Amino acid sequence: MTLFSALWAPADAAPRQKPAGLSNQQRAQLAIQTLQSWYDKSTGLYRTTGWWNSANAITTLADYSEAAHTKKFKPVFRNTFKAAQKTYPGFINQYYDDEGWWALAWIDAYDLTRNPPYLDMAESIFADMAGGWSNDCSGGIWWSKKRSYKNAIANELFLSVAAHLANRAATSQQRSAYLAWANREWEWFSHSGMINNRHLINDGLNARCRNNGKTTWTYNQGVILGALAELYRANHDPALLAQAQSIASAALSDPALVGRNGVLHEPCEPNCGADGTQFKGIFIRNLSSLDRIAGNSQYENFISKIADSIWTGARPPGYHLGLIWSASYGTANASTQSSAADALVAALRTTSRGGD
Repeated sequence: MTLFSALWAPADAAPRQKPAGLSNQQRAQLAIQTLQSWYDKSTGLYRTTGWWNSANAITTLADYSEAAHTKKFKPVFRNTFKAAQKTYPGFINQYYDDEGWWALAWIDAYDLTRNPPYLDMAESIFADMAGGWSNDCSGGIWWSKKRSYKNAIANELFLSVAAHLANRAATSQQRSAYLAWANREWEWFSHSGMINNRHLINDGLNARCRNNGKTTWTYNQGVILGALAELYRANHDPALLAQAQSIASAALSDPALVGRNGVLHEPCEPNCGADGTQFKGIFIRNLSSLDRIAGNSQYENFISKIADSIWTGARPPGYHLGLIWSASYGTANASTQSSAADALVAALRTTSRGGD
């Protein structure tokens, strides 16, 4: 068995209890083991899903490693850092949101390993993202380099990366520069109209630079929570936490996102294509990040309920986790697995301080 196959092989001492009786630590561990069964050493990516989804899977893996206090996946991060650049050198492509996902992945990997090249890569990616800023619609970055659409997710990610880099800058000059970008982005985003009168975020702006009224995806409600929490860490402005909590409250009370059973679902279910399968985990991951700053029992109870519902659909020995987080659960791939694993890792963060 090679090192990389060992990283996703079922553990010899895997718990034999019924799934419902497993701890959050054990649930997350089993979900991650299954996720790694899709890992392709040759590409550094995950089979059955796409480029940006793989960035999120790497983030899930880093977050699990931090929560479980394990270092065993460091070879995976090193391999992806090298191998995935064969697909897009420098993790740069035509979509600024794709770039933002990879920047956040390498920031998480840096936090875990303290390996400077990971942070350097995030800074390099951010520099390319900053090139997408324009005065059209009074500011903000474009979704893609075709420069035809300004949307929520690209700008939320730009804000999040800037705030994360400000908090990890080596010099006061760098910190000031990243913080200026973060403040500039939030000033624009908060006045762009994308946050609607229900305190939810629509997909983007129309040709007249107004809210286009399109779907309030879970991940658009999520990324902004983590971004504002990180910006709060940088400047301690209580208004940022108030805004984040307002959006979180709106999302958790919206029947289009949370069903009568109290379980998060995506408006596209049960047919979410290759992208929507990732969204809910991103929401939970960022809700957890906000909770780490704000400390809110409502968030923690919600995360716990979601984790329990997800795990009810898991079956040994594969422990595959599908798109839908309540019955009938659906089929699994690396995207649905990493998304659901985000929720299990979030539950682990709220209940455990132990490690592998």
